[in-house]
Amino acid sequence: MTVTTLIDSCLEFPIVPSFTRVGYDVRSRTEHWRALATYDLADRVIVVTGATSGLGLSAAELMAEVGATMVIIGRNRAKTDRVCREIGERTGNSNITPVIADTGDLGAVRRAADEIKASFETIDVLVHNAGTLSATRQVSPDGIEATVASQVVGPFLLTALLLDRLRRKTVTERPARVITMSSGGMYSTGLTVDALEMSDDQYRGAEQYARAKRAQVTLNEMWAERVPPDEVVFHAMHPGWADTPGVRDSLPTFRRVVGPLLRSPEQGADTLVWLAADDGEPLSSTGGFWLDRRRRSLHRLSKTRRTDTPIRRDELWDWCVERSGCVVDSLP
Repeated sequence: MTVTTLIDSCLEFPIVPSFTRVGYDVRSRTEHWRALATYDLADRVIVVTGATSGLGLSAAELMAEVGATMVIIGRNRAKTDRVCREIGERTGNSNITPVIADTGDLGAVRRAADEIKASFETIDVLVHNAGTLSATRQVSPDGIEATVASQVVGPFLLTALLLDRLRRKTVTERPARVITMSSGGMYSTGLTVDALEMSDDQYRGAEQYARAKRAQVTLNEMWAERVPPDEVVFHAMHPGWADTPGVRDSLPTFRRVVGPLLRSPEQGADTLVWLAADDGEPLSSTGGFWLDRRRRSLHRLSKTRRTDTPIRRDELWDWCVERSGCVVDSLP
């Protein structure tokens, strides 16, 4: 075991220091991370959902700064247009395209996919970042619980619809990437399909969010099993505990308690940008779950591991196909 691995393990075991800015600060220094500003993404088209605030906005701006052609998917036209304009002004990058869609609205997702495909023959990176934690139960236009719609079904559909653009070889012959912004909160719950959408009388926002995040990381693995890694690699990651508008609005007590230990949005977005930009380790594997540029276990508790069965995984995939109304063709 190397010194850096030992330090990482000491941070990871008790959870709290690992997820806070302490984990980020120690790992980035002891492991001598390459600065994100040194990457060159001038030849890459990157699609990001939920990039008008928080982690998504930080990631989009970091990637725009190093030359990426950015497609920003947001729900609100005025806000998305403004954010794209501001990113362009701050970075000097004029290749910032707004696309309007709520990822929980499957019709809007289909229209967004058509718009993107009409503009781009190939896509290098698709980032699923959209999603919030809601204190009250809401339902999407398609009748799906809103958290599950926006963070499970919508991303599943968007991946399927853009898969042909992702699988097309670019001049670099580099595999494309699909990256899902998940959460360490998924460690608290197991994989469920029958109870993935919580009912009105059972609804708890944090638990619904955790169930959706668990489904996300499972689907990430399943996509990786189905798509050859020389065409597309799939990664999920969690940002640690970052100080974002979502945390301020949805978890005010948590923010008040943890406060100064929260990561900045830029620190929370670091691993996402690294997974999108680096042509080394991120392309050497697929289906992983990452924190601070290291692959992590999907389970910390035996009770959640027991729920992760082949039968339940197949049920989740079939459920997503049924709810999204799409069939994923041409997979081995």
